Parts: sequence; C-alpha cells; structure tokens
Amino acid sequence: MRTLVLATLLATVAATPAIAQDAAPFTGPRVEALVGWDRVQADGHDDDIGYGIAAGYDAQIGRAVIGGEVEYSDSSNKTCAGAETVADPRLCLKAGRDLYVGGRVGTTVGANTLLYAKAGYTNADAKFTSDDGTDEVTLAKQHLDGVRVGAGVEQKLGGKAYVKGEYRYSNYEQGVERHQVLGGVGIRF
Repeated sequence: MRTLVLATLLATVAATPAIAQDAAPFTGPRVEALVGWDRVQADGHDDDIGYGIAAGYDAQIGRAVIGGEVEYSDSSNKTCAGAETVADPRLCLKAGRDLYVGGRVGTTVGANTLLYAKAGYTNADAKFTSDDGTDEVTLAKQHLDGVRVGAGVEQKLGGKAYVKGEYRYSNYEQGVERHQVLGGVGIRF
C-alpha cells in the first residue's frame, strides 16, 4: 500500500509542471529570433531589413500576462540627405547594433493567442558621415539612448514553439527615429 501511495504522489508531482504549463501557456522563460522591416529616420529615411535575437520571462495570471525582455538586434540601414557636392555635402546616418531592455503586458485571446503592448529603454549605435564628392569624413560615432514602445500578437503553435508579429517605434537622441515591423519564432521553456 505504501508503494502505491508513493507512486501516486510521485506521478502527481511530476505532472504538476505539465498541468501548470497547459493552464498558463504564456508562463516561463523564452528565446526567439526576429527579422523584418526596419526604417531609420533622421533628415531622410531608409528602409532595410532588421534582425535580432531576444530573451524574456513572462508570467500569466488568469488572462493577464506580464513579463520582461532583453534584445540584441542589428541592421545595415543607412539614411542620407544632400547632393554630395561641396555646396551641399551628403550627410548620412548608418544604424548599427541596437540593445533593448523593457517589459510587456498583455491579455490572452482564446487559449493560444496573446495580444501585448511593450515599452522600455533602447540604445543604438550610429555613425554620422559627410561626403562632399571628393572625400567621405566620419563626423561622429555615437551610442544613442532612446525609448521604445510597441504592440504585437503572439501565437502558440503547440508544445513549446510560438510565432509572433510586432510593430515598434523607437525615439532616440538627436532627432533619430526608428519604425519596425518584425516577425519572430521562438521557444518557451
């Protein structure tokens, strides 16, 4: 009898994480890969591809989800304005790596869909250059601090995998802005 009680107790304890995961599918640590449209704006704008990796942790309580996240992303985006002459030199901003840390809050729609909003701190590398047609000169290399806000939808695929789509807006120092629409695929542990 004692063996049967012990076996039942062990089976219950082993099944509890699986039951909790099913009851709260948006709870736990996660990692994801991101790719999509990236627009950097200063005096002009340019569209390019942005890509990155992110990690986070979410907790689901009923239909509400709250979490934190970090991200490293990059882009080959370069925006320029001017005619590349001595009288009107071409001024360019080349975007570099972008680091983000922030939080998100959301609500579940059905059992497998999460709608969320996010906000946080972002820091991007930027290289400012000038080209008068005879010589390109680096004016400055800087880390631009900023704020990012966004919204998205995450869809659980089954098991631990999910896909997501997200729009976000970043506002940096020196009048630099960034608009992005990214898709992602990830795993929740």
